[in-house]
Amino acid sequence: MKPFGYLPHTETERKEMLAFLGLQQTEELFDQIPAEIRLKEPIQIPQAWSELELTRQFGRMAARNKNTEEYVSFLGAGAYEHAIPAVVEAIVGRSEFYTAYTPYQPEISQGILQAIFEYQTMICELTGMEVSNASLYDGPTAMAEAGMMACAATKRTKLLVSRAVHPEYREVLKTYAYGQRLEIVEIGMGDGLTDLDELGDRMGDDIAGCIVQYPNFFGCVEPLEELAALTRHCGALFIAVVNPIAMGILEPPGSFGADIVVAEGQPLGNSLSFGGPYLGILATTRALVRRMPGRIIGQTTDLDGRRAFVLTLQAREQHIRREKATSNVCSNQALNALAATVYLSYMGKQGLCEVARQCMLKTQYAIERLTSIKGVERLFSTAVFHECAFKLPASPAAVNKKLLEHGIIGGYELAKDYPRYENSVLLAFTEARTKEEIDTLAERLEAVL
Repeated sequence: MKPFGYLPHTETERKEMLAFLGLQQTEELFDQIPAEIRLKEPIQIPQAWSELELTRQFGRMAARNKNTEEYVSFLGAGAYEHAIPAVVEAIVGRSEFYTAYTPYQPEISQGILQAIFEYQTMICELTGMEVSNASLYDGPTAMAEAGMMACAATKRTKLLVSRAVHPEYREVLKTYAYGQRLEIVEIGMGDGLTDLDELGDRMGDDIAGCIVQYPNFFGCVEPLEELAALTRHCGALFIAVVNPIAMGILEPPGSFGADIVVAEGQPLGNSLSFGGPYLGILATTRALVRRMPGRIIGQTTDLDGRRAFVLTLQAREQHIRREKATSNVCSNQALNALAATVYLSYMGKQGLCEVARQCMLKTQYAIERLTSIKGVERLFSTAVFHECAFKLPASPAAVNKKLLEHGIIGGYELAKDYPRYENSVLLAFTEARTKEEIDTLAERLEAVL
């Protein structure tokens, strides 16, 4: 007889339980279900595997994935391969943190509360904002929550969002807005940047907020100062979606008067993990702190005058106030936020700046190498950070298929979301890429074309 997979009860234990209940066989447990609707024959599914068989089968299935340990990846578009110091995994993997859930009894969870408090402090320094929450689910939901915040704070129901914002982020925003009966208006772009003239024309007393990405989906660096000025002119809130690594070299949105800053925190010490889990970053001003969703960890002193940490402003949360809460978010990505905290602590200001500098310089080198290939040209001429869009003389899908044969994961095909950018691809170059790898990409691309 084959093992029962992961079912914990032995045949002896089953007989003991049936005897205790005064039954002869397990089927008697279902006697109250009418016989005419009960299944008469066994379900046609394969017999259970043993643990050994299951492990081997899953291993074979997992081996079919193309991963960044075996392939060189130039794919970005929202999730990026960065070097992760060994200390991140060493600390995050400790049982005290690894098994910790959201602390509903904070007085006995001082360790995780302090870690989150340090995370909030670093996010405020990184974004130039005054207050941060304890993280959200991911970048897209953080942006959507920021949009809801703007509507609640201004009592207006229309949001402007640039088409240069990540297309998946915009889809999540529309999903949120649908349930709240809010209107989403998309602003066009030119040369990879938000169209300032169209934004100015759309601005009015009915606009709750304006959302732009910095750097945007195409890697282009938006002129935040001008965008913020246009937004403030009509009393709307300015929301910036940032790349946290770019904050090591770019002026933070807080310097330009941003009201809310959100980000995907995956680049900060979190692996690609085939798409998640990640963490959503959200920081804002003191004026909007009571509108902010999710957890906030505060610092205080206990009865003996010792430093202590507490959950703050919990009355905003849905598990306490339900329909009166600021959001239905009731948890946070504590472990992912801890990874970001360890990463930022280990890298320090100089380390983060160096990572950002390498990203930018390697991107510039890649632009020079790739545009020297006949038929390859930049899609936009705007300054970029660590991503750049290129127009190819062939289908990106066909090119990527050929590159994969040589151990290279190619870029993101832009026509999927922007049909007018046919035969265009978005390539990412982080500090994890070497000069030799970029040269190999250029050589293989030239051969393919």
